[in-house]
Amino acid sequence: MSICLLPEVVLGEPDPIQTQLPLAAEGVQRYVWHAVHGEMLIEVRDGSAYVNGKRVESVDETLRHLDDLKSVENSQDPFG
Repeated sequence: MSICLLPEVVLGEPDPIQTQLPLAAEGVQRYVWHAVHGEMLIEVRDGSAYVNGKRVESVDETLRHLDDLKSVENSQDPFG
């Protein structure tokens, strides 16, 4: 299977102390985000996003979980 990925993006200091390592890997798209509080690695693998190795839930998944919580709360409401 051939997946078309955008080129890797690395933003950082113009003259790094350490040699830059390639971020490209088969089927994985990676970005390094340099923020005020440190760097984070953002990866897209199999259509899912990961930040520093932890999966990020999509908005659809979050909304589905909220709907599930509301239905459980309503079913336990003694006055409902």
